Amino acid sequence: MTDWTGIRQICKVDTSLNYGRHLIRKFLRDAAPFDSVLDIGSGKGDDLLYCREICPSADLAGIDLNEENLKVLARQEMRGISVNIESDPIPFSDSSVQVIIINQVLEHVKEIFWVWHEMTRVLQPGGSILVGVPNLASLHNRLLLAFGRQPTAIHLHSAHIRGYTRDGLMSFLARAWPGGYTVADYGGSNFYPFPAALAKPLARLFPGLAWGLFLSLVKSDRPYSDEFIRYPIDSRLETKYWVGQ
Repeated sequence: MTDWTGIRQICKVDTSLNYGRHLIRKFLRDAAPFDSVLDIGSGKGDDLLYCREICPSADLAGIDLNEENLKVLARQEMRGISVNIESDPIPFSDSSVQVIIINQVLEHVKEIFWVWHEMTRVLQPGGSILVGVPNLASLHNRLLLAFGRQPTAIHLHSAHIRGYTRDGLMSFLARAWPGGYTVADYGGSNFYPFPAALAKPLARLFPGLAWGLFLSLVKSDRPYSDEFIRYPIDSRLETKYWVGQ
C-alpha cells in the first residue's frame, strides 16, 4: 500500500497548487469584462475574489452546501445558494450568466449529464466555463497504474467517483453536444511528487502530465436543445442518469 500522505510530506508537495488559482485568475482576465459569475462548489469564495478583483461591479454568486461557507460568502457580499447540483435546477434563467467556475467539483459528480445541461442552459452564448479537475493521466497516476496501483485521482476510499483526462472530457462534450464548446485556454497545475519550486515549471511545460487539468471553455452561439440530458436516453445507456422531472 502506498502512503501518499507521507510521500507528499517528505517531498514537500504544496497541495494548494491543486486548485490552480493562478490559471483561474488568468482565464478570468481573458474572459473580462464580465458582469455575472456563478461559482459551483464555491467554498469560501476564493475564486470569486479574483472575479471581484478583475471586474469589481460583477454580480457574484456561489453554490455550496456547507452552511459555514454560505455565511462567509454573505459576509463578503456575495450571493450564496444552497442547491443539490445533481438533482436541482440552478436557480438562474436561461442564458443569464456570463462566466461559470467549477473547480475541483466534477470529479465528485455522478449526474454529469444533468450538471452540464444546467450549466449550458444558464450560460450565455459566448460565455465561459472554467473547469478544474484532477488529471487521471498525470505522471504519478501513470506510474501507479504501471505498477498495478490505484490512481490517486479516483481512490476508492475518497470522494472522487470520476477520473478525467483532457481528451476524455472533450470527447464527452463532443458526443453529448457536438460543436457546443471550444477550448479557449488550457493548463496544468502541480506536479507530483515534486515541491513547488519544481512543480510549477514542470506543470507549465508538461500540462498533460500535471496533477490537475484546467480548461477555459467557450459556449458556441448555436441553439441548445437539451442535448446533454437527451444523450443518455438516446444512447440507451445502461446506467440510469437523472435527466429532470
